[in-house]
Amino acid sequence: MKTLFLGLLTFFSLFLPSIFKDTVKYNYDIDTSKSVIEWSGSSPKVTHQGSFDVSCEGMEVVDGQVKSGTFVIPISSIKNFDLPKALRPVLLKHLKSEDFFNLALFPEAKFEITEVQPLENMSEGGISGANAQVTGNFTMLGKTNPLTFPAKIDLLENQIGVEATFKLDRTQWGMHYAADPELKNRHIYPEVAIHLKVLGNRN
Repeated sequence: MKTLFLGLLTFFSLFLPSIFKDTVKYNYDIDTSKSVIEWSGSSPKVTHQGSFDVSCEGMEVVDGQVKSGTFVIPISSIKNFDLPKALRPVLLKHLKSEDFFNLALFPEAKFEITEVQPLENMSEGGISGANAQVTGNFTMLGKTNPLTFPAKIDLLENQIGVEATFKLDRTQWGMHYAADPELKNRHIYPEVAIHLKVLGNRN
């Protein structure tokens, strides 16, 4: 009986700590002054670059792994980098119109993280040093589609950094303006290059 008791005591001493181990959970808020989404769109003869602001409250990290977070992109924050200052408003007004983002009806785009996994195979065009595969739902122009991309996630004690490069096919969200190759030089390629740079602080 004593031997049986000692055996049970040893069993529980080994397994109970793992059963009742506390989950370490933190939330990180995005520093909007240091976070940005850069974009680049092209036609056969012209390329334009710019950016959007981005915010995210409560990115959840559990046991050192990103579990959830929703990135909000205000369309009104769109900027252009390459045109002369006098011409930028013309392009931005067109991008905010019904031809593109339709700001009046859809003032925001959103990306909601649903899963983050260790990166197994680096995809072409991904950010150097990528260590995670991020999957989520991207909503734009009232339409939601799944989106997966490689990302470099740097997690420190009080900070998190996320950086990623990937391409979006705008036509999947109903943005078809000038997407027909038959337009030739007036054709605007459906794919838009995205460079996400986010820095967050633990709250």
